[in-house]
Amino acid sequence: HVQLVESGGGSVQAGGSLRLSCKPSFFILDDFDMMWYRQAPGNECELVSSISGDGSTYYTDAVKGRFTISRDNAKNMLYLQLNSLETEDTGMYWCAALGSTNYWGRGTQVTVS
Repeated sequence: HVQLVESGGGSVQAGGSLRLSCKPSFFILDDFDMMWYRQAPGNECELVSSISGDGSTYYTDAVKGRFTISRDNAKNMLYLQLNSLETEDTGMYWCAALGSTNYWGRGTQVTVS
């Protein structure tokens, strides 16, 4: 049973942009802190960005100033805008909802060349 569905990944050249989207399949995002994780080949999974219910955000240093996380509670959607992409941003990106229960998506691939 898919809990979160990510979309928006793809292949872009360095300097390009993508917007990742994440939609829950059966619950409301309002009740959760939302995260974006990524894993590059050969690397450990890392937290890229998060947004809490009150709108507070976190970004790992490598993406500050380039990525923007947002949530649209009316549409029940989570987004991650990726600008000025670098080859080091290549990897699988997952969204996660953390709360009384934790939910994960299956990921969307981002490839920067």
